[in-house]
Amino acid sequence: MESKDYHLPEIITLEEFGGDWHSFIEAVYEAFKKDFLISRPIFRGTYIKLKRHPLFQDKAYTFYHMTHKGDIESDREPELRRCERISWAKPVIENCEQWKLKIWPQIRKGKNRICIWLELDDEPDYIVILDVRKNSYIYVWTAFTLNRNHEKRKKLKEYEEYMKNAKAARSNPTAS
Repeated sequence: MESKDYHLPEIITLEEFGGDWHSFIEAVYEAFKKDFLISRPIFRGTYIKLKRHPLFQDKAYTFYHMTHKGDIESDREPELRRCERISWAKPVIENCEQWKLKIWPQIRKGKNRICIWLELDDEPDYIVILDVRKNSYIYVWTAFTLNRNHEKRKKLKEYEEYMKNAKAARSNPTAS
């Protein structure tokens, strides 16, 4: 893969706070507030919204999804890499086309999603998931790192399947 300079913000490390989780998570939330509450990213001309409620530990619900992992909502656990990279989500959303990132639609649990994949050479890859609503709103849903090769293969397969289907649709415009 070609190495690119994406000018991403520095990660926020737990070490910067002497291992104090509370101070660390407050700094992570401040970065989230700056990027998603005080200002809002724009994706393809549409301002991105976020789900604020229900609050989790007095923080916007989307923050919880972007910094915790797990399939069962009540059992999600904080994930350090997600927290450290919270400041990457906004530039990934806003620069995805300029940076020529992989972008594709996805149906997950009956919901329309958009995946944006930042591939990196010297860091784990980073994915931002947007949720597209019927009323033309787009919400930032979550963001996470791809830490294992099988995770990358799965996402690559999704992307390649989308590209194959999109190419087939372009080459046969009369097909329904």
